[in-house]
Amino acid sequence: MPETFKHRVALITITQELFLIWQIWEIRKYYKAGRTIVVKWLILLTAFTLLGETFRTLWVLFGSTQTNLFLYAQDALALTLLWVGYGSTILVYVALGSFYLEKQIKKESQIAGALKSTQEENQKITELLKEKERLIYGLMKANKTAATGALSASIAHELNQPLGASNLNIQFLKMKLEKGALNPELGKEILDSLEEDNRRAATIVKSLRSIFTEGESNAQEVQLGDLISKVLDIVRPELKSKNIQIQLRVDDGLVIRVNSSEIEQVVLNLLNNAVQALANSGGLDRRISIEAIKVGQSVHLSVSDNGTGVPLAFKPHLFELLSTTRQTGMGLGLWLCKHIVTRYSGSIHYEDAVGGGAKFVIEFPHHPLIGPSAN
Repeated sequence: MPETFKHRVALITITQELFLIWQIWEIRKYYKAGRTIVVKWLILLTAFTLLGETFRTLWVLFGSTQTNLFLYAQDALALTLLWVGYGSTILVYVALGSFYLEKQIKKESQIAGALKSTQEENQKITELLKEKERLIYGLMKANKTAATGALSASIAHELNQPLGASNLNIQFLKMKLEKGALNPELGKEILDSLEEDNRRAATIVKSLRSIFTEGESNAQEVQLGDLISKVLDIVRPELKSKNIQIQLRVDDGLVIRVNSSEIEQVVLNLLNNAVQALANSGGLDRRISIEAIKVGQSVHLSVSDNGTGVPLAFKPHLFELLSTTRQTGMGLGLWLCKHIVTRYSGSIHYEDAVGGGAKFVIEFPHHPLIGPSAN
């Protein structure tokens, strides 16, 4: 067909011109963002290529007198424009390569700057963290020293009662010996008291050792009523001297599986706390109630008094180490009580006593005796 090749050449050149216009439009965005030499030359070369292609299109369509135009039959001007277009296109590719190279260098420079800034910030953060660790270490060391001193004082406070009682018995024994008025019955009674005080001190030490070790607890079935009677025998002289009445209600057949010496220490601590609370209350009617009953599959042992109770601010922290409501207290007794009780799958909690005062309730699993010994 006539002029078919001419039209095909014009179609190709027009298509190239459209893409060149698109390319200039896209490059203008980078030119606005940063007017670099590479972007400027890229726009100029692309515009020059567009101008050459446009002129070639016009020349192919309207400047040639040949109707059956083909590649090797173009005149000198058309071929010159063709090769000029090729050359400018190559220059555009070179400029594009330079542009992307420049862009990559900028990007790497920014990354390097960001990394440097990040490294400096990380170094500052590391220094701050090291400083924080030094401060925390110093605080922990100071706190450990204070806690160790307080714990030592608390242990001494717990041991003071049996040791003080032993000292009184020893002084009494020496006085009787000096007067020559010591008979065998009285001597045996004093020695029994000394042995009991020594056993209580050993129990406290053993209980404290159990805080840091998980050794054998030597648990066995114990009649709770007998255990309470033994503790009351210890505190009865002090109760009498301070005019404190005991109200006792203990159901028969209450058996728990515990180490009797440790639970005696728990009950003794609770009774001592009640005695101290009543001594500081100033009231004339002083009562301590001890109740041990079976509730479902559990045994509930409660020790309550009719004193002033525990202030609201201290209730959430009663069983914490080194927490106390007394000015002379050390904050070990209730914490130790909780530790011992939980060793035997039990629990202990505080509640306000009816009519005022404090009430501590201990719960243990019930272990009924099986066989003839149960009667």
